Amino acid sequence: MTNYTLQASREWWSQQWLDLLDSYRFKKRLERARNYARQGNVLSIEFKGAKVLARVQGSEVEPYKVSLSLEPFSDEQWGYVIESMSQKAIFAAKLLAGEMPQNIEEVFTANGLSIFPFTLGDVQSKCSCPDKANPCKHIGALYYQLGDRFSEDPFVLFQLRGRTKEQIISDLRQLRSAKIQVNTTETPDIQQSISNNKYSVKIDSFWQYNEPLESSLVVIAPSTNEMVLNVLGAIPLAKEEENAVNSTSSDVVMKYLNTVYRDVSQKAFLAAMNVGGS
Repeated sequence: MTNYTLQASREWWSQQWLDLLDSYRFKKRLERARNYARQGNVLSIEFKGAKVLARVQGSEVEPYKVSLSLEPFSDEQWGYVIESMSQKAIFAAKLLAGEMPQNIEEVFTANGLSIFPFTLGDVQSKCSCPDKANPCKHIGALYYQLGDRFSEDPFVLFQLRGRTKEQIISDLRQLRSAKIQVNTTETPDIQQSISNNKYSVKIDSFWQYNEPLESSLVVIAPSTNEMVLNVLGAIPLAKEEENAVNSTSSDVVMKYLNTVYRDVSQKAFLAAMNVGGS
């Protein structure tokens, strides 16, 4: 990159980085730093681990050497972060596609971390120029150029915390593939169990029980006073039928039906108890 563009302000993570620099109270110094970035005075940017090394052309013939770094996260801390990323499909999908999720900071804060520095004091920077102020205009120019880099490649921000793009994508893919393998190995077991039990029920004999009941079971037979016939009451014969027969015909019919009902109930009870059956 040779020119500072407004692209950095269009991406939220780049803008958050630039907002940190804009909080610097020496506005004149920042204006000179922006001019350096626009004019292409940042001759080279190189990453060495989590540290950024740059050559910035100043007023002297020899370019100044500038270094900038953040405190990197430990392997254990990155392990927690990557695990949290993999648990959210949208995070993993966007990062694998080279995009920065909108609320990626939540993953870090959930693990007690912050991907962005809180103050300029959290950024370690050094310049070989004679200016003792920090950040000087050369360091400020590198700040602005990094904002452009963040906009083009959000993984540069992660690299400042100790993880390269290749490392993050590789770790994410390994975790995602491991979870997929676990799901695929568990699914056949469930399907096999369902398949084995699918035809174990025989519909024809579903309601049959061919074993004698436990002797300890207590069977309570229904009371004969609670039969349906008792609930319904006497049969209301028609007037002409009452005239054709004697006055006790209704009682005779009820006695006959009671006998039939008790007989059927007894046979049903014996069938249920599997007594005398074949």
